[in-house]
Amino acid sequence: MNIEKLKIEREPRFSKPRLVMGFSGWMDGGDVSTGTIKFLREKLIAKEFAHIEPEGFYIYNFPGSMEISALFRPNTRIKNGLVQEFKLPKNNFYYSEQHNVVLFSGREPNLNWEQYADCIFGLCARFNIQQIIFAGSVAGLTPHTREPRMTFSVSDEKLKSLVTGPGLRFSNYEGPASIITYLTLRAQREGVDMLTMVAEIPAYVQGYNPTCIESATRYVCRLLDLQVNLDELREICDEFESRLTSIVNNQPELAKKITELEEDYDNQVFDTEMGDLKEWLQEKGIRLD
Repeated sequence: MNIEKLKIEREPRFSKPRLVMGFSGWMDGGDVSTGTIKFLREKLIAKEFAHIEPEGFYIYNFPGSMEISALFRPNTRIKNGLVQEFKLPKNNFYYSEQHNVVLFSGREPNLNWEQYADCIFGLCARFNIQQIIFAGSVAGLTPHTREPRMTFSVSDEKLKSLVTGPGLRFSNYEGPASIITYLTLRAQREGVDMLTMVAEIPAYVQGYNPTCIESATRYVCRLLDLQVNLDELREICDEFESRLTSIVNNQPELAKKITELEEDYDNQVFDTEMGDLKEWLQEKGIRLD
């Protein structure tokens, strides 16, 4: 196991803590993955104690259009001709001894997945972490007026008993894989239980989605038996949903499609291909990634 990129700055005192992970990138629609970790980090007053150095894990110079290459390049800030900031990808671990929880927020690596996983499972071995939960999201047909559907995958059959409640189902997917799938498979080999939770967020809602973050956070807290006050987040959700409803009411064509989504949702019709809605969104210039 190669963990030279894993840097541990302090040694928290734990008793079999659990690790909750979030990644920016492919499975962070609506900022659900990173937003869930950010909210928990603030509420649990979690402190940084370790990180994975980025060198060797990312592509910075990708050929193609500015729109595509900008997804890979580091961010910078220049003021009055002086470079004031140059941001490389961050992969940080945070801890809360009081709640016996480790939080991780990172950016999905482009390269060397095996060594990247070495760092994560190396930290798990160091602090006797035996369970990992990932929270993420993908664009889908869940309307914003309903609770996001949650899809799960697990590293071991026994973990399925943890998944209970309406609107929850196990994944049946075939296609391009993410680092999360690799980590879930790797967890079997490392003797660590891993549960992946993916919220299906409304494809027609772009940008930060507090409603879906609240749903993901609530379920993570349930899995961890954490008592976290979500009132502040729910207030943001109410305001967000109010603005969204106002926008929808001024777009009859979209309102009609949402009504159709509501009927499918209520009748438990699952269509992961998105069909007509996907074509309509593309015509309107709305990206689904």
